[in-house]
Amino acid sequence: MTVVKGESGREAADDKGDMPGGGDAYVPSQRRLDRESHKHARARRATAIAAVSTLVTAVVLYLVVVSAPGWERTKETFFDGHYAREAFPKVLEGLWLNIRLLLICGVLVLVLGMLIAIARTLRGPVFFPLRVLAAAYTDFFRGLPLIINLMIVVFGVPALRLQGVTVDPVWLGGTALVLTYSAYVAEVFRAGIESVHPSQRAAARSLGLTNRQALRHVVLPQAVRRQVPPLLNDLVSLQKDTGLVSIGGAIDAVRASDIIAQRALNYTPYIVAGLVFVALTIPMTRFTDWVTARMDRQRAQGGMT
Repeated sequence: MTVVKGESGREAADDKGDMPGGGDAYVPSQRRLDRESHKHARARRATAIAAVSTLVTAVVLYLVVVSAPGWERTKETFFDGHYAREAFPKVLEGLWLNIRLLLICGVLVLVLGMLIAIARTLRGPVFFPLRVLAAAYTDFFRGLPLIINLMIVVFGVPALRLQGVTVDPVWLGGTALVLTYSAYVAEVFRAGIESVHPSQRAAARSLGLTNRQALRHVVLPQAVRRQVPPLLNDLVSLQKDTGLVSIGGAIDAVRASDIIAQRALNYTPYIVAGLVFVALTIPMTRFTDWVTARMDRQRAQGGMT
């Protein structure tokens, strides 16, 4: 009987050298070496093309901006080195408030969002009022613009003159952020909970777990693990929106830049504040991309349900 070897068969035969049991080390075939060399050459060529393309694009954009009729005036108004050096320490000082708001509000948003999501997924007619209230909360605060929510809370609560209620714009602004972002995060958690197959809950019940135990030990761990990337994206958005608390007078990075800009009649401090926020956001965004890619690889390999 004649055996015909295809390309893969010949390659396997070529790659098959003397095994360690025979006393000789593995030696890759010439075909394999040529293939690896071709891959490296293509990678170098792609990198070179990308670098040249990026450089050409940057040069074209630079020439377009610099040749604009109002570039000199724009340069003085938005890119003045003197005001940038003056604003940078104040912006960094105000950024510490934004970071604290992110940490505190982020924790509260995750907790409240989880509770709302659980309320929306409770079964049984006895929980119908709770499900309606949770649905109304998410619909209202997802539809209400964040800036309007901030104005209502920051300016409306002090106007009520309630005893024992703070009028600190930082606390009120943080409350508005929590109210809005909890609605978004609740929907993310709810999507994760509903994505868990009902057989998981049924299997947990068959093992003797109660509904609460099945939710806590079986459903929620899977739901949270699946929704990590969108949750991180919401936290990135929250980090940027902490700058909106400045509308109430809180001295954060945005407000610090605004004070200098209004005094100097120069907008360079805004550019400094924007770059500081970008520098803070990029690592979080790249971390989100890394987590997403890692989870995709695990799911493709069957390591995640």
